[in-house]
Amino acid sequence: MISCTAMLALTVWPAAAGSATVLYSRGSDTAMRILASHNSERARLRVAPLQWDPQLAASAAAYGPMLARIGRLQHSPRATRPGQRENLWMGTRGSFSPEQMVATWINERREFRPGVFPNVSRTGNWYDVAHYTQLIWTGTTRVGCAIHSTAQWDYLICRYSPPGNVDGRIVGMN
Repeated sequence: MISCTAMLALTVWPAAAGSATVLYSRGSDTAMRILASHNSERARLRVAPLQWDPQLAASAAAYGPMLARIGRLQHSPRATRPGQRENLWMGTRGSFSPEQMVATWINERREFRPGVFPNVSRTGNWYDVAHYTQLIWTGTTRVGCAIHSTAQWDYLICRYSPPGNVDGRIVGMN
């Protein structure tokens, strides 16, 4: 685990034909921007900042080719990522900044109400706020993300640890 200021290198992993996973582990401006977007919202709520974790970023990057193959968002099986939670985003390649990608999750706060998980959504459906609650979960201390691009799509995969969205736990009442 390293802080954002200690990041030093960018690695591109080839994947399926016409796609690549960009793993932001050390040195990427994009990694710092993704982390800053997370931490800006956490600071607004007085939640401790997340630290960048290159192992979580590698775990996220490893899932990018699967998303490219299926062409839609589908969470990886929890058994393949013990001790981690996952946020996924998908959009037209090159059309969204890292901040806009993360903002999609942050915008779920419109439907969020502080409380005991999973009873934290104004709509009555916790799925409507699950990305947001993971992003602000006070027990989560580390994040690592990757962007996987195909000819048509960008996929943002973020992995979090320790995992949030735990039934029976309080969220948003700091």
